Amino acid sequence: MSDVQAALEIIKRGADEILPEAELIEKLELGRPLVVKAGFDPTAPDLHLGHTVVINKLRQLQDLGHEVHFLIGDFTGMIGDPTGKSATRPPLTEAQVAENAKTYQNQVFKILDPAKTKVRFNSEWMSKLSAADMIALAGKQSVARMLERDDFKKRFKGNQSISIHEFLYPLVQGYDSVAMEADIELGGTDQRFNLLMGRELQKAYGKAQQVTIMMPLLEGLDGVQKMSKSLGNYVGIDEAPGVMFQKLVSMPDDLIWRYFELLSFRSLDEIARLKADVENGANPRDVKMMLARELIERFHDAEAAANAHKGSGNVIKDGEIPDDIDEVEVSLEGSDEMPLTAILNKAGLTANAAAARDVVKNKRAKIDQQPIEGPVALSAGRYLIQAGKKKIAWVVLK
Repeated sequence: MSDVQAALEIIKRGADEILPEAELIEKLELGRPLVVKAGFDPTAPDLHLGHTVVINKLRQLQDLGHEVHFLIGDFTGMIGDPTGKSATRPPLTEAQVAENAKTYQNQVFKILDPAKTKVRFNSEWMSKLSAADMIALAGKQSVARMLERDDFKKRFKGNQSISIHEFLYPLVQGYDSVAMEADIELGGTDQRFNLLMGRELQKAYGKAQQVTIMMPLLEGLDGVQKMSKSLGNYVGIDEAPGVMFQKLVSMPDDLIWRYFELLSFRSLDEIARLKADVENGANPRDVKMMLARELIERFHDAEAAANAHKGSGNVIKDGEIPDDIDEVEVSLEGSDEMPLTAILNKAGLTANAAAARDVVKNKRAKIDQQPIEGPVALSAGRYLIQAGKKKIAWVVLK
């Protein structure tokens, strides 16, 4: 296998789409480090495993010798990405962007090599564009082209408001590729329109066009919907080791190989051997534990990974939860959400409704290992809910 073929196999691992693949091969055959761009708007600084799918691919490209540019969209963050939104997204303030950007860097360097990563901010070039420059940029695309986006199309047909500044978002993201002279841009499949805009604008400005690599959106622990904190089906990279361990070993068996492909740095050959072992009778839980320890070591350390499985008898300590926890289903009974007090009672975590109110009032309840300070209501999803020091259960709200 040639070096280019070997690199292509690594790059294609887990990728949903590469456009165009033939151009990627041509770029790899140049034999020089390629400029690899991935942009992140610092809108939500707490990352979960779903966010790391693109960052993992950046690390693989970095290990292949390419030049990774981690772009923080401090300028675009103050516009607000309209992707998948049914209403205008409120822009962030400059202070919010700066604080979130700092947190982002601390988290992504648990995956990327900081010595080999160039952190860029798109205000570096966007703040220098004059009004005339922005008008010229806006002139590179038509309103009809913008309305090809599913989210804009749906809002337009539904007579929902679309602010003019939202049309600027894909233009600015695309112009980032022009300014950075990107060879490759990575993003999720939901960013397809924005990623291809980079190619179009590079051509319009007389630049060599980038190749776009689109990574899939990782399914959450429910195995159905994409990983999302709001759905409760997530694993946060800053969560306590014990919480990460328990969540990962309790995932459905049919998610195992998807998670290995997109989250593990083990070779495909090794993953194939593990899969064969399971098909020949090995316990799937053992394989889940291997993945859990790999990820916990990446985001915490080796000691945390080695000890994450430990329970603590009848008393549950922070960061360590029992291996075997009951899962309880609670019906929302047609409502969008349910108060935590009602959930505690219906899940059998308290003796009665009055005891549930006391647990919340006295701040002895936790959701996903996070202390609850007051009344709270939860929507559909899967949560690790604790009442006091001895009662804990996975609660699935449906």
